[in-house]
Order: sequence, then C-alpha cells, then structure tokens
Amino acid sequence: MDAPQPADGQDPINPQPSEARAGLNRSELGSEDFLAANGITQLTVVDSTGSTNADLLQGVTVDPRAWPDLSVLTAEHQTAARGRLDRHWEAPPLSSVLVSIVLRPVNAEGRPLPTHTYSWFSLLAALALREALLETAGIPAEIKWPNDVMVRGRKIAGILAQLGPMGDGTVPPVILGTGLNVTLTAAELPVPTATSVLLENARTVDRTALLKSYLSRFAALYRSFCNADGDPAAGLAGGPSLHKRVESVMSTLGKQVRAQLPGDHEIIGHASRLDEYGSLLVVDAARHEHVVTAGDVVHLRPWTPPGSGSGTAAEPGTGASESGYA
Repeated sequence: MDAPQPADGQDPINPQPSEARAGLNRSELGSEDFLAANGITQLTVVDSTGSTNADLLQGVTVDPRAWPDLSVLTAEHQTAARGRLDRHWEAPPLSSVLVSIVLRPVNAEGRPLPTHTYSWFSLLAALALREALLETAGIPAEIKWPNDVMVRGRKIAGILAQLGPMGDGTVPPVILGTGLNVTLTAAELPVPTATSVLLENARTVDRTALLKSYLSRFAALYRSFCNADGDPAAGLAGGPSLHKRVESVMSTLGKQVRAQLPGDHEIIGHASRLDEYGSLLVVDAARHEHVVTAGDVVHLRPWTPPGSGSGTAAEPGTGASESGYA
C-alpha cells in the first residue's frame, strides 16, 4: 500500500504543520446560525480536561436537564482520555479534534428509540466523520469495524459511545466521543501505523472547519436515523439506509479476520456483513456464522492463513491497540 505523500517542501519523514497550531475559533463554533442550523442545543469549548466523555457522563448524572440532546463539549487538550476497554492515550495540545456529544434519541413525535438501536451510533459517527474528511479535507477514508476511521490502512480517528445513567424517567443518554488526529507529525504519532490529516496532504488542517463539518453531518444523519425510529434499514434523508451506507465504506467486510474475545477465545473467518444491530458476522472454515458484537471484541485484526503470506497482519491504531475514542 502506498504511503501518503507530503506536500511540496515538507520533510517526508516529519512534516511540520502547514499552519501554526491555533485554538479553535470559538465565535464560529458558538454562532447561533451554526448551532440552530444543526439543532445543536449548546456547544462548550474548554482549554484542557481529563476526558470530555467523562465530563459529560458526570454532567448527565449530576444534572441531567442541563445537558439536553445534542449538547457538545470539545477540548483543546485531553490528559486522561479513554478508549475502548479502558485504554488510555494522549495527544499534544491543539493537535486534534476532541469532541463529545450528548444523545437523547427520540423520534419526531418525541418517542424514545429502543435502546438496542444505540449500537449504531458509533458507526453513524464514523460515517459522518468519513464524509467530513472527504468533503472538507479531500481525504478518502474508510470505516474499520467497530469504531475506527482509517486512511490507507492507517487509523486517523476513533469513536467511543458510552451509555449514561438510566432510571430517572428521562431517555437514557449516550455520550459519543470522537477523536481525530489533525496536525500530529510522524514523530508525534503514538504508533507508526496511525496517521493524521496533516500527513495525508489534506486541503486543510483547520480544526474548526473539520469540527463544524463533522458536527453538521453527524446531526443530519442522527436526526434522520431518530425519525426512522432507529431502523438501520430505513432510507435516510431520501437516500440509502444507514446499514447500506456503512457497509459500502467498511474496509473490514470481505476480509479474513481474527476476532479476539474475552477469555482467550478467538474466531477466525470471513467478515461477511453487519446484522441489524451493527454486529459483525464472521463465517468460519466450517461455514458456521458467528455474531461478534462491539462490546465483546477485544481485538479485530486481518488474518492470513499460515504459509500463504506474512502471517497475521499488524493492527493499525492511534494509541493503545484498538483504542476507541482516539
């Protein structure tokens, strides 16, 4: 696979950001026109925090009414960010898009979505981020199940959805965190199989533009999905269903994979499709179909049969292997 090409004049090993690392444009992000157009109820920018997901989880627990649907928290720097399975990572200040969103999913009549539909939110976010990267930065990306966004086999972003508290009579909230590597240089990447917007020779590394693009696309897809009662097979905004859109840009499908599960269990086989819950269906050598859920899988890696190549392929990632909210 071809490595990303640096812009003219850049060091091909360790290119420097084409624009000085600057803070997010808070006036643009807080514009009433932008917020109203996308149905965002509030957007807060903080200089530094441990984790935007953790902050919102605490917020919806302590004062649920202060954090309505599509409340957004974004940070310039995170010091204790978490990925899937409690994996930790940290990126340099002002180098990434780090954003979490409160979701309280109801349809147009105010009827709550069934909680089994919540498993699609990470994939919906990955789809929105893929569209934002393509249309805003000119970067072609793919989705790696269950929660990563990849460019040319390298991880550029990760997503982590966490269920908030239940039992207070309101719609059970979901906190959806997204981390996108923007101006990290090769030397700053936590692992060599990661990448960043900068390293992909993008049209822009403007974090404000990328964040606004992502939030706009996410909000539109999310509202359409909610109005379809969380049905992944329903058409969205007059176009294909969420299920079809995700499968069409998922690099995992059609590949031989090894799914590592808790207790040292593993499933090796052909990643054939997604089911109605967004789980991955893997067909083994005996033609048995296994359902692999995002909540259960420890690692999902490409697999090559012994003697037919180089063995098990390396696992791309941005931080700890398969970190979610990266």
